[in-house]
Amino acid sequence: MLRTQTSLSTWSQERSMKWLVLLGLAAFSECIVKIPLRRVKTMRNTISGKNILNSFLKEHTYKLSQISFRGSNLTTHPLRNIRDMQYMGNITIGTPPQEFQVVFDTGSSELWVASDFCTSRVCATHVKFRHHQSSTFRPTNKTFRISYSSGRVKAVVVHDTVRIGDLVSTDQPFGITVKEKWLEGRSYDGILGLNYPNLSISGAIPTFDKLKNEGAISEPVFAFYLSKDDREGSVVMFGGVDHRYHEGELNWVPLIEAADWVVHMDRITMRRNVVACSDGCEAVVDTGTSAIEGPEKLEKIQKLIGARPRRSKYYVSCSAVNTLPSIIFTINGINYPVPGRAYILKDFRGHCFTAFLENKVSSSRETWILGDVFLRVYFSVFDRGNDRIGLAWAV
Repeated sequence: MLRTQTSLSTWSQERSMKWLVLLGLAAFSECIVKIPLRRVKTMRNTISGKNILNSFLKEHTYKLSQISFRGSNLTTHPLRNIRDMQYMGNITIGTPPQEFQVVFDTGSSELWVASDFCTSRVCATHVKFRHHQSSTFRPTNKTFRISYSSGRVKAVVVHDTVRIGDLVSTDQPFGITVKEKWLEGRSYDGILGLNYPNLSISGAIPTFDKLKNEGAISEPVFAFYLSKDDREGSVVMFGGVDHRYHEGELNWVPLIEAADWVVHMDRITMRRNVVACSDGCEAVVDTGTSAIEGPEKLEKIQKLIGARPRRSKYYVSCSAVNTLPSIIFTINGINYPVPGRAYILKDFRGHCFTAFLENKVSSSRETWILGDVFLRVYFSVFDRGNDRIGLAWAV
C-alpha cells in the first residue's frame, strides 16, 4: 500500500490547553506533497455486500494472539487469510492492551488504527483505540494525512505500548485516525507499515525499526508465508527465518536503493515470449497489495490468456484455469513462474477473474507491483541488514 498525497502539520498551542480541545479544533492547515501510489484492493470489490462480508468474517473468526509463539531466535505471528484478498494479524496497543487486526504492509511505514475520536461512518464498523483507557498513552501535537486509491486517512500522532505477540515496543509513535473516507469494505482496523523509515510521512520511527534498535529482535529480518485457498497457516516472522516454510535455497535480490522494497526485474514472459518489461523495469514487493499490478501493458496479458472485461475485472471460464499458461517474472536472472491457478481468483458468485490490475499512476519507469498473488507462490524474506529480498518456493 502506498500513498498519493501526504501531509504533516504541527500545532503551536499552549501546553496548558487540553489535548481533547486540540482534537476538537482539527481543521488543520496542511502542506500537501504528492508521491507515488500503490493501490489497495478493497474487500468491497471482491465480496459484494456488507451482509456477505460480515457473514464470512463470523464464519472464519479465531483468536490469532493466542497462537503467536516465540522461538529462540524469532517470533512467528499468525495471519488471518480473508478469501486470498487480505492477510491480517492481531496486535495490541495500550495498558491494559486493546486488540486490533492490522495489515502488515511492506509498502508503507506508518502504523495507524481507528480511534474513538473518528466520527466517519466507516470507523463505526471497526475496533477503535480508546486512549483514556490506557495508562501508558502519551499525546503529541502532530498530525498527518495519507491518501490511498481506496480512500484517505487523517490521523494524530500519539505514543503508547505496542505488542506483536511477545514483541513489545514501549512508547511507540503511531497514528490514531480522526477522519477516514471511502475506506468502507475494509476488514482491518489499521495498517502496520514495514517499509524503510525514510518513507514515514509523520516522521515517526516505524515499529520494526524501534524493535530493532532496542534489541527486541535478534536479526533485522522479517519474512512472510501466505497461505492459499482461504486456508489458515499464514504467518509473519520477525528476527529470523523458519526455513520449514519454503523449498530449496533462498534467492537473494538486492534492492535498487536501500530506501524501499523495490528490485530490478529483467522481463516478464509467457509461452517463451516477452510480454512486458522488455527493457527491464522496477518491481515493488508489497504485502499490502492483493493483486499483481502493472502499467497499460497489462491489458496485453489479459488478452493473451483469453480474459474478458466485465465492469472492473477480467473474467475467464473456471473450467479453463488449469490450462492457462504460467506467467514468468525474471528477477536477478532467476525465473519465478506464477501458474494460472495462482493468478485466478473467485468472486462471491463463484466466477473466476484474473488477479491483475492496471496501475494508473504515472511513473518515469515501467513499474510492477508484486502483491499477495505472487507472494503466495514464493516465500519472502525482507532483510534490512543487507538491503535485500529473499525469494523461494513456498511449501
